[in-house]
Amino acid sequence: MSGEVFGTAGIARRTLLHATTAAAVTVGAVCTLNVITTSHEQPQHGLAAPVVWEATSFVTFMLFLWIAWVAWRIAPLAVRPRWKLVVHAPAALLFSLAHVAGFVALRKLAYGLAGAQYDFGPFLPHFRYELGKDVLGYALLIAGFALIEHLLRQQSMIATPGQTLTFDIRDGAKLTRVRLSEILAVASAGNYVEFVMTDGRRLLMRSPLTALESDLTGRGFVRTHRSWLVNEAAVTALTPEGSGDYGVTLGSLTAPLSRRFPAALARLRGDSPT
Repeated sequence: MSGEVFGTAGIARRTLLHATTAAAVTVGAVCTLNVITTSHEQPQHGLAAPVVWEATSFVTFMLFLWIAWVAWRIAPLAVRPRWKLVVHAPAALLFSLAHVAGFVALRKLAYGLAGAQYDFGPFLPHFRYELGKDVLGYALLIAGFALIEHLLRQQSMIATPGQTLTFDIRDGAKLTRVRLSEILAVASAGNYVEFVMTDGRRLLMRSPLTALESDLTGRGFVRTHRSWLVNEAAVTALTPEGSGDYGVTLGSLTAPLSRRFPAALARLRGDSPT
């Protein structure tokens, strides 16, 4: 799996960092409450056993959070075509299997070191119970990724003083006002430019691409090719195509990234300036 899928672009990297932090705090709080509740309601277990149970669950939940992250990078909530969202069904199952297998293994290890034996019980009934909780946790992770990325996109678009969140696409007397976040990319098309939208629309405007570049590059867009500007916040993957060129994935759209634009590659990767 390439590093780009895991999220190397600036916004993707910050989304993963903030989401991981939020998940750690939330799951940690839930596990702590579970320890307190179990110790109070089932005092026969003492304190050590609930601590081991919840600590191992926390560790493996965080350890396999990457499964939800990769699935979301492949199929974000706004992905087109919509059928791609089906990837989240096997991803949620894989996440639950990894979580359960992980905490069972850690508990057996912890109990073994203490000279005891851990029994998970009948697998299928217990796994169905854990699967229900894990599917909810997976759904909250996906929602968290989407919300945090949205907030970071909004923050990046208003970072420049005086910047607006909309753009007017003019075709003769017709004006279409769109949100910048709705534009995946802008491509040169002869005497026109074509705006490729997140909903599948392709809107034309009579203008050379260079006339738009100075305006849009200060508002989250990157020149990746002599004929393409892409929305940095919409990039979901970078795929090497040989000879230093890349394909830039933006939902269902793939735009070229020429080796002649190394600064664009560095920006989309989130490389630190030298």
